[in-house]
Amino acid sequence: MKRASSIRGFTLLELMIVVAIVGVLMAIAAPGWNSFKNRQALNAAQQEVLGAMRESQKKAIHHRRKWQTSFREKDGRTQWSTHPAGELPLEGSWNNLPSDVKLDEETTLRRVKGVRRVQFDHRGNVNGQLGRLALSPKDGGSMKRCIVVSTLLGAMRSGEDQARKDNGKSCW
Repeated sequence: MKRASSIRGFTLLELMIVVAIVGVLMAIAAPGWNSFKNRQALNAAQQEVLGAMRESQKKAIHHRRKWQTSFREKDGRTQWSTHPAGELPLEGSWNNLPSDVKLDEETTLRRVKGVRRVQFDHRGNVNGQLGRLALSPKDGGSMKRCIVVSTLLGAMRSGEDQARKDNGKSCW
């Protein structure tokens, strides 16, 4: 049988050393984790936006009329909606992108009444408005993702930030 005085725990010094080691490891891992989280959110938002644009293009062909994908920032959130061109989307038809993603200043899609848009005609062609939608993290940094409407035939491609700029833009 052991006496109560022989049962020992950790000393205060040992606990302080463990806390210091954990603190150093967290300081090393935190920037990498934040970068990983931003990259994942941007990739998810980029795929969602590209899918929405392709959906509008398909609906334009199917319904034989102009359709558009609209983008806006409201209440600190970036939102998108697909709808027939010339009609305002219903308030409940807006979809939110991840909360830590914003429209970047490199976005060149046409803005009408505060809403960025890309339109497709009854054949799925863009109605003369080429451009890009660029996304970046709200907390800053140089990481960007974009969707480029690159031809009048409605070809779209995704891109990301590049070291070499193209026409002053880093996302292409």
